[in-house]
Amino acid sequence: MSGAGGQDGASVPDEEWDRFLRESVAGAPGAPVEPSARAREVERRLRERPGQPEGWRTYSPARPRRRTGRYVAGLVAVVALLVVSLFPQQVLGWFGGDDGGPGGAPLAAESETPREAPGAERDLPLTPDEPFRGSPAARWADGAAGITVPPARATGWMDAAQVERALRKSRDFLVAAGLDPRVLRGERPTEAIALLNPHQEDVQKYLRTSLSSKRPTPRTDPLLLFSRFRPEQSRLVGDVVKTRGRLTYREGEKGAVEVTADVTFVYPVTPAGGGGRDSEVLRTIVRREVVMSWDDPARIITEPGTLSLVSYTLDMVNGGCSAPTGYFVPPFGTADEQPTDKDRRVDPYDRSKPIDATATGDDCATATRS
Repeated sequence: MSGAGGQDGASVPDEEWDRFLRESVAGAPGAPVEPSARAREVERRLRERPGQPEGWRTYSPARPRRRTGRYVAGLVAVVALLVVSLFPQQVLGWFGGDDGGPGGAPLAAESETPREAPGAERDLPLTPDEPFRGSPAARWADGAAGITVPPARATGWMDAAQVERALRKSRDFLVAAGLDPRVLRGERPTEAIALLNPHQEDVQKYLRTSLSSKRPTPRTDPLLLFSRFRPEQSRLVGDVVKTRGRLTYREGEKGAVEVTADVTFVYPVTPAGGGGRDSEVLRTIVRREVVMSWDDPARIITEPGTLSLVSYTLDMVNGGCSAPTGYFVPPFGTADEQPTDKDRRVDPYDRSKPIDATATGDDCATATRS
């Protein structure tokens, strides 16, 4: 019979058997030891990232980002927005962003009286291609689009729908009197006259006299209501007239709806014989205030769809400083020779002040810019 574990049938001494059992439990001296999973992981990290190893359960938080620059930038942005909101025109002037060219952002429609004049622009030469450059008018709307019409509400003898029609017709009168190309060429303002109450005797007399006289007086000058240029002397540059203004209304006498228009027109003009790129260009700037009354036909003799004039006032730059001729007379080549009132200075783009209706005489005010 063979003994346990023997290959040759010889028995194993008891001392050797006891030693074998002890070494099986404790391990034999010098025998290789299999590293643990944790030890293998540490060894791998040391190979991949030499240097001081991180502890197994330690955490080194990332360095917090410094926010000082972000806070400063935010504060600067807030201050910049505040400055722009309070002084938009001045800021545009600082950075040269408003050069009066076609790239300027259009202004929002005028909905209330401005608090101050537009900021100064860079002094840029006018050209037939860019007749509004260097001017606040470069950012104004074209034609009738620049005349703001307020929302309608029932007023006086009219309901809201009737007021809306009256406001629309009031703007039609301004367009026919100040923007109609035929009227600008000196033709009779037929469409504008058709909107005037034919029973208002003093206005009808003014119309007959002013449009027929070759030598109108300051009181019978057709320019008080109508914009006209003598075609043999000057012509418009292009077909765009810049405008800015608005209508307001209230209840007037005897329940009438009284509409007030305050509008500035900017006409770029050149000598009639010109036409080249080197032609001289001027801007004739006209501000009109016209008060119109839509009368109750039960109280006032009137015709449907017509208005009565309460008052009309005019202020202008580069329209002539001599005796009235019935036409605007741009001072081509003679701007420095015009007789001006040195004590009366006017910014033709400043709509924050009322028109000076007290000025008398043939001399013009001194324009601060055009």
